[in-house]
Amino acid sequence: VELAMKRLQLMKEILPSIEAATVFWNANSVAQWEATQRAGTALGLRLAGIELKEQPYDYEAALAKAAPQYRGALVVMTSTEFFFDRGRLANMALRDRIPTIFAFREWVEVGGLLSYGPNISAIYRLAADYVDRIVHGEKPAELPVQQPTKFDLVINLKTAKALGLNISSQMQFLADEVIE
Repeated sequence: VELAMKRLQLMKEILPSIEAATVFWNANSVAQWEATQRAGTALGLRLAGIELKEQPYDYEAALAKAAPQYRGALVVMTSTEFFFDRGRLANMALRDRIPTIFAFREWVEVGGLLSYGPNISAIYRLAADYVDRIVHGEKPAELPVQQPTKFDLVINLKTAKALGLNISSQMQFLADEVIE
């Protein structure tokens, strides 16, 4: 939720002429969708939110619900269902020549354009530390709640090239990882 503004800012930096985008969300990502709507309004970006309800999700039919002017980019909220379908989503968007932005690098590894979000490996290390502390006698209720502190920007240049996009050297320099 807290990263909605940053993701849209990065999208606008890569796609400076974009005025509208489609957003896929589901029941597990309502708060993210609401935060993204607020961020879009603040950035002057019109968003077509498409709620996906019944699994397996029909992404092609969902995208067809968005008017053509909203298909300049696809922003996918974070949910388990979307994560498992990341390859399908990335392939559909690439086939339809739609730039995509996601929360995790795993989406970009399978063909998404851009991701910005917490580093999953760092989160797992933190979880392992908590397990170790509990095993050694600390009470779970006494452990502090911690938020992720490492966030990664990942860009797929192969996807950018397939979409006819030129990613600036400055943006590539800012990225934590560039997939070529």
